[in-house]
Amino acid sequence: MKIGFLFPGQGSQSVGMGKDLYDEHEEARDIYKRVKNITGVDVADISFNGSEDILNQTKNTQLCILTMSLAMLAVLEKKGIKAEASAGLSLGEYSALIYSKALDFEQGVKLVQKRGEYMQELVPDGEWLMAAILGMNEEQVQEVCKRVTAGFVVPANFNTVGQIVISGEKQAVEQAEQIANELGAKKVRILKTAGPFHTIKLTQASIALRKKLEKVEFHDFKTPVVKNIDGMIYTSADDIKDILARHIISPVRFDKSIKTMLDMGIDEFIEVGPGKTLSGFVKRMKG
Repeated sequence: MKIGFLFPGQGSQSVGMGKDLYDEHEEARDIYKRVKNITGVDVADISFNGSEDILNQTKNTQLCILTMSLAMLAVLEKKGIKAEASAGLSLGEYSALIYSKALDFEQGVKLVQKRGEYMQELVPDGEWLMAAILGMNEEQVQEVCKRVTAGFVVPANFNTVGQIVISGEKQAVEQAEQIANELGAKKVRILKTAGPFHTIKLTQASIALRKKLEKVEFHDFKTPVVKNIDGMIYTSADDIKDILARHIISPVRFDKSIKTMLDMGIDEFIEVGPGKTLSGFVKRMKG
């Protein structure tokens, strides 16, 4: 059996996530304390007791999801459960990088804190939405976006077979929803995100993150990580800083990431973080 870890990203959060883990495992409590000491943010309080509105603020969401994922990793490590490879959806790639030892725990936490702040604050004025289109392939979703006349909208996350997320201006996404339904989409679901993520609209956030990344030292990978930007395994030739800076303005190719892991012979996937969305993506990819 070859195990792969999958780390979820923004949109998987819910109030109360990680509470059982925190209550039952000292290792998990230690992670929450470490993150609080590093960031000054009481992640446990926001995750367990905060209102949905507070948790759904990007600067809080990303840090809370990362912390829960790292807490779960600590518990898995205690149980002797290790992965042959890992991948993360958007934000989740940072959890994978920390797991692989390519990124130090403290540096990774600080980076995600800044990433969340930049992605919340350095967004152009306007109303933004992301929505998952179910039951359409890549070409069909591209066609939906091309037909939109109400504003900016593009495919942003290629999650799995028959599920692609679009991102853009609120009116444009709403028009895309209508067009997709007319063209035979099974369903269109609005996501719990707060910006035009993985589009050029986050260029200023990407520039700010790039400056922060320049000060970070990355290390050799102890285990392979499959990257979002192209669904391929990181190699020593990759410029990780450039990839992570481009990451937030580039589409997520999680479908290709899953295929790469399946091709590696990974046959047992463990979702390390809130929700079970990524496990569902794997099932769709397996057919």
